[in-house]
Amino acid sequence: ELEQSLRTTPDSALLADILDKTILHPLCVKYPPSAKYRRCFLTELIKKLESTAAEPLDELYEALADVLKEEESPHCYKNYLLPTGDCVSLCESPALISGGTTGLVTWEAALHLAQWALHNPGLFRDRTILELGSGIGFTGIAICKTCQPRTFIFSDCHPHVLRQLGENIQLNGFIPEPDVTWSIQTQSQGQEVEGEKCQNPKVIVAELDWGSVTEKQLLGLRADVVIAADVVYDPEIILALIGMLQKLSTSRADRKAPEVFIASTIRNPDTYQLFQAELDKVGIRWQTIPAHSSCDFLCDVQPDVTILQLFI
Repeated sequence: ELEQSLRTTPDSALLADILDKTILHPLCVKYPPSAKYRRCFLTELIKKLESTAAEPLDELYEALADVLKEEESPHCYKNYLLPTGDCVSLCESPALISGGTTGLVTWEAALHLAQWALHNPGLFRDRTILELGSGIGFTGIAICKTCQPRTFIFSDCHPHVLRQLGENIQLNGFIPEPDVTWSIQTQSQGQEVEGEKCQNPKVIVAELDWGSVTEKQLLGLRADVVIAADVVYDPEIILALIGMLQKLSTSRADRKAPEVFIASTIRNPDTYQLFQAELDKVGIRWQTIPAHSSCDFLCDVQPDVTILQLFI
């Protein structure tokens, strides 16, 4: 309709009217669309204007200049509706790589692992769960909201990720334990909160470096179940991951070894096969767990995600 109007009315007054009714409208000023949207919108308007005999519109170029000066927000908020009716709210990065890490985004395997967990709540109920590479927390928060674990230990090693993870946990009503010997503390961990905002599971946020964590530290966690999502994506970290799993197997003392489940998006088959080969090399048995072919949390392309159960 805009293009047709421009053809029939080559007058900059038309563009001024469009501008006033869109991004300069009071509602758009109060509830502004993203800088990216406004930039694309203005660019298209300028293209249309330049393709007609209309006079240049200074306001249009000034608005575009203002948008180009803006920085895209480093964060966005996403809400994930769970089948139980609960909602997981997360502050995420809009960029796949941000702050030197990929851990500030919810990846597909985390969504699949959460869906599988929600269909198998008995595995987590009244047990201590350790999540490796928690990222910004979707899987663990979903499990805490629906599967009634006794304790959930979120872990990661990147300081930016740990900070955002702690904030997302509290955003969803959970309060991390204030004092764990090798955990990263968020600024508000020791603060008092209203009782209705606290939920049942004991929650811990731990800084866990797979290469340096000791068997004694792992023993102290007393994990019954270990989960991870999208941690098999780089050949360089596979050996560190397997080494940490071996420490878990030898740190159990008289306790039963934890059950281990790792969800992976198969982006590079060679990397995934390398992971399986290294597991075989150190004697860690594994089997593929049947999972849903599609994920309820994804509305577009469904990636190839596999869940492995490891026997350590």
